Amino acid sequence: MKFSQRVGIVPIEKLAQRESIDEELRSSLWSVLCVFYWDTYLAPRDGVYGRSDYVRESNMHPLVASLWLNYFKSPIDTIDEYWDECRSRLRKYFFRASWHEVYDFVEFVANNGPERQRDGFIGAVNVYLEKENSAYRFVGGNIAEVTSAEEIASVEDALSLADEYRGARTHLRAALALLSDRVNPDFRNSIKESISAVESLARKMSGDENSTLGAILKELERSKKLHPALRSAFSSLYGYTSDADGIRHSLLDEGNLTKADARFMLVCCSAFLNYAVESVNAKT
Repeated sequence: MKFSQRVGIVPIEKLAQRESIDEELRSSLWSVLCVFYWDTYLAPRDGVYGRSDYVRESNMHPLVASLWLNYFKSPIDTIDEYWDECRSRLRKYFFRASWHEVYDFVEFVANNGPERQRDGFIGAVNVYLEKENSAYRFVGGNIAEVTSAEEIASVEDALSLADEYRGARTHLRAALALLSDRVNPDFRNSIKESISAVESLARKMSGDENSTLGAILKELERSKKLHPALRSAFSSLYGYTSDADGIRHSLLDEGNLTKADARFMLVCCSAFLNYAVESVNAKT
């Protein structure tokens, strides 16, 4: 984390952009539209004198006409005569559109543009949606939510735990920062920070600097009658990164960890922190 993030001057990235879109993601999506569609414009062959960059009878005309007729719901005789003006109008709309209109537009172009560009376009869009931490992806030709509001809320709740649990909170902030770094994400260390947040909570609750997840589970099982199946699930989660002696598992030395792995661990550890703190507070 940068100094400005650690001291709270600059906010840490969110787990995902949900019901929002920042300028970096908007610009990236426009650039993908340019590469796969707008920059492929071919003028009509019969232009000889003066300007020849007409929209009508160009390779872009079917897509533009579909946009006017079925997306903007505007008369097609209001389509600009020349491609430069038409593209400028599309650009102005795109950069003024609300977050959901941007996704509407991208999805419409994917499903109504030239078929031969569709798969490449969808693949490129998904690359940038993931890179810019969007909560959405193309799934089956439609843009769908892949990171739920509940997951995001769970992480945000854990990040706002009382100062009594600031050690766990600090580890979670580091995990989120490492996961959401757009330039150089570090999934392995993000996972380590997530599980370290749980260990920090264990030490805090037990008063034992050598305490691990097992101590919290025993306390919850004794005081809250934690269901054995739930206890087993939490134990298995811990085993994802540690062996029986608490030594970091060799899995974290492998090079195939993904953003999905790190996000899963962050969400699960956040949910566990919230559950444990709420349970202990309810008992007191």
